[in-house]
Amino acid sequence: MQRTAQAQWKGTGKEGSGTLTTPSGVLNAQPYSFKLRFQDEDGRNGTNPEELIAAAHAGCFSMALSFQLAGAGFTADEINTTAVLTMEPVDGNQTITKIVLKLTATIPGITAEQFQTLAENAKAGCPVSRVLKADISLEATLA
Repeated sequence: MQRTAQAQWKGTGKEGSGTLTTPSGVLNAQPYSFKLRFQDEDGRNGTNPEELIAAAHAGCFSMALSFQLAGAGFTADEINTTAVLTMEPVDGNQTITKIVLKLTATIPGITAEQFQTLAENAKAGCPVSRVLKADISLEATLA
């Protein structure tokens, strides 16, 4: 399986701007820029790559947990996950230094120990968790 997303950028890093588009249409020329990424504290005027990673991680983890639960004979009434991504300078470069997955779930019949074990398994097996350790390659073409 492959999924795609397209980014277009015009101008300099600080004064330029761009758009993000996905085939599903969830993002359709969604604006992003330095200001939206680093200066818009409430994040309501546009998106940024870090917000998208956090959303992908929260969604992926929640689904992975539902599979772990089903495999152990449980069904959640509700799974709520918030991914809190921290980005800060490391050696002069902005770096995602951590993501905290904050999970609250209602799961009938499960013990606290079973819940913790299955949640840890979901975190380890979630494809987004795993991509953060992935080999990333680049195919660059000058137009």
